[in-house]
Formats: sequence, structure tokens, C-alpha cells
Amino acid sequence: MFRQVLIPTDGSALARKAIKAGVALAKELGAKVTAYYALEAFQPYVYGDGYVIDTGTIKAFEERARETGQKYLAEVEKAARAAGVPCEAVMTKPATAYQGIIDAARRKKCDVIFMASHGRGELASLILGSVTQKVLAHSKIPVLVYR
Repeated sequence: MFRQVLIPTDGSALARKAIKAGVALAKELGAKVTAYYALEAFQPYVYGDGYVIDTGTIKAFEERARETGQKYLAEVEKAARAAGVPCEAVMTKPATAYQGIIDAARRKKCDVIFMASHGRGELASLILGSVTQKVLAHSKIPVLVYR
């Protein structure tokens, strides 16, 4: 059925539950796992009379974000290793998280995306946007949503 499962994570408690379930599914199917983390681009805002955050601060923020992403990816790798499932970790810096998820699935030839949904109501999803909803709307491969 599925041979390559993409499991994106944002480090949330629900994402951690989805990791366990996604790895269990991959094990049951004899599939491999690709762990994915979208590194959000830091936008240097202009304050007051044209003051911009200095590049040192931006670099420090991006390094900290990369370390956090590595930590989250390591959680997927650890779960996969414990289950005896092959796993590769991928981190990119996409324009948006949903685009990064879809692009990673395409590049790694995944045939399913297994991801968590926080299950916010319609209004919250409209205001905040939902990465899961956008992946569902734009993905050309199946998306299994864990709640």
C-alpha cells in the first residue's frame, strides 16, 4: 500500500502522538519514514524611524530555530529506530510550512503524508490558518490526519 510515509512535526504534544501513530503505521506496512520540519523564515521587521533588527540577532534566532528543529526531528528518528523502521530526517526553510511539507513529500517520493491536526474550529482556522487544511487542499498524494 504505502512505502514511504512523510511525518511532519512542529514539536507539539499532538505532533508527538502523531509520530508514534505514524511510525506504528509505517512498521505495520513495512514502509520507511521521512521526518520533516519546516524551519520558519525570520522576518526582520522595521521599527520606528527605520530601525531594523541587526543581522547578529537574526542569525542567532535562526540558529536557535535550527537547533529546535533538529531536536524535533530527533524525536521522530528515535521513535522509528525503536520500532525498527528506517527513517530519514529533512529540514527545509520554505515560504510556508504547508508548501514545505508538500515539497518534501514530492522530493522524497513519499506516497502518503501522516500529520496531526489540532482540530481548531472553523473560525480559528479561518483566522489563524491551518497547515493541515492547506496540505489537504494542495497535496496530490493521500494525507492521513491524526487527531
